[in-house]
Amino acid sequence: MSASSVSRRRILSLWLPRLPIDRIQRFLGSAGQGKNNNEPSIVVIKDNNALVIHALDEAAERLGLYIGQPLANARAMCPDLRVFDADTVADVKTLSDVADWCDRFTPLVALDAPHGLFLDITGCAHLFGGEAALLRTLVRALARQGFSVSAAIAGTSVCARTLTRQATGTIVADGGEAEAISRFPVSALGAGEAITTGLRRAGLKTIGDVALRSSHEITARFGARFSTLLAHALGQGDAPINPRKPLPDYIVEKRFAEPIATDTMIAMTLSRLAETLIASMEKQGKGARRLEAAFFRTDGVVRTIMVETGRPVTRSAVIDRLFRERLDALADPLDPGFGFDMVRLSASRTEIVVQEQRDLDAHVHDNDELAALLDRIAARIGGKRVVVHLPQDTHIPECAMLAAPAQHHLAAAMQAEWPARAESEPPLRPLRLFDRPEPIKVPFATVPDGPPHQFTWRRALHAVVRVEGPERIAMEWWRQDGKQLTRDYFRIEDAEGLRFWIFRDGLYEGEVFDDEGKPVSPNWYVHGLFA
Repeated sequence: MSASSVSRRRILSLWLPRLPIDRIQRFLGSAGQGKNNNEPSIVVIKDNNALVIHALDEAAERLGLYIGQPLANARAMCPDLRVFDADTVADVKTLSDVADWCDRFTPLVALDAPHGLFLDITGCAHLFGGEAALLRTLVRALARQGFSVSAAIAGTSVCARTLTRQATGTIVADGGEAEAISRFPVSALGAGEAITTGLRRAGLKTIGDVALRSSHEITARFGARFSTLLAHALGQGDAPINPRKPLPDYIVEKRFAEPIATDTMIAMTLSRLAETLIASMEKQGKGARRLEAAFFRTDGVVRTIMVETGRPVTRSAVIDRLFRERLDALADPLDPGFGFDMVRLSASRTEIVVQEQRDLDAHVHDNDELAALLDRIAARIGGKRVVVHLPQDTHIPECAMLAAPAQHHLAAAMQAEWPARAESEPPLRPLRLFDRPEPIKVPFATVPDGPPHQFTWRRALHAVVRVEGPERIAMEWWRQDGKQLTRDYFRIEDAEGLRFWIFRDGLYEGEVFDDEGKPVSPNWYVHGLFA
């Protein structure tokens, strides 16, 4: 395939220059505390023990205020200034919400911190009427949501980002990046103050001036990183973005001219999307293991619901049932607001379906029914709450068993081999093992390795009448770095008939010493209870 036949990458850069103040004003508006458009407002942040302007609205900018200006100077110019404290965590959350909303245009959305985004729209702009129509739709929608927006499209992210700061609304044709940005100042590249100052001192005031110099000369003077940045700004080479979410294996979606809001329409839409998704996967012999349904509200809010399965799903009815279970179990119900204008169903994890003989093999049918039951329970209460226990190759009691999600380890649990219990012998381990051993008070015990005669646990005194042991368990020194002590375990029965599994943590006069190096009595713990 020739290079000319390969579709070049197209990147849409989105910049929200007033994100901090826009976020605050949107919040005040939703709370019924709208502001006067003529009243200037700013957001301040602490810098070098002084408050400086972090963001400002148009009214403040018209007064001559600027980002980085000390608050004291700003108040001297405008005594009636509304001042808000910066909240960078909330700003990051708002930018992430905007990125979620932008998923409606392309699943390849990357963050351009602190107030920007990159959208890889390669091959999808025609779905929205072309690049110009897509750009207008995106900018107008965000403006209706209360954001100041600057956007541009080019073949590389660096070029598109430069255009958003200098010539918003520009769409550069493939190969026209160098000409489009040549007249801009070198500071537009965002290379840093030191490099920008160095370029100006060298007489290179515009990006076009820098582009006229040879690449090895630029690299020798300003470094390879800046040389690469310049090349990407001029449209040379391929600079893919780093999407915030991995691209799903399969995606299907449905857009609505009139938003939907009823549960019936949502269920019908998911059902139709599931059929389309299954048909697409069936052509390649695959089934879904992780499914995500994204609901895009008209006001920009996006809700995403995920379900996982123990085995690859190849039937749309199964997908319908899992999502019904998940939606019914939501603690925060799916609020449609003024309606959803798009619903997307994606398979973010798929596997090749292995065909099995199912007509005569009852074992296969039982496994299928059990896996389906686990999927439904996990969809309702969460996959991490449905577990199986797997044996581990260790003699440490609390590590001899691993709790793992049942959906992903069902086959391993069914094939696991546990230590066999000796016939007509009492169990060596208690049925109930505490997550953490609980300390007990032992007034005296037979030294050096004998059991206690009585102990206090949970403020109750227990007199020992029968003892079995000790069973000595040394810690795994190659894993624990010698930090854990040797344990002597005893099976204890008290006068009330209760049976305990207790241990002494450390060998007397061998492992437990005080700060002066003198031996001290080890601590005792109860680790479990027998039936």
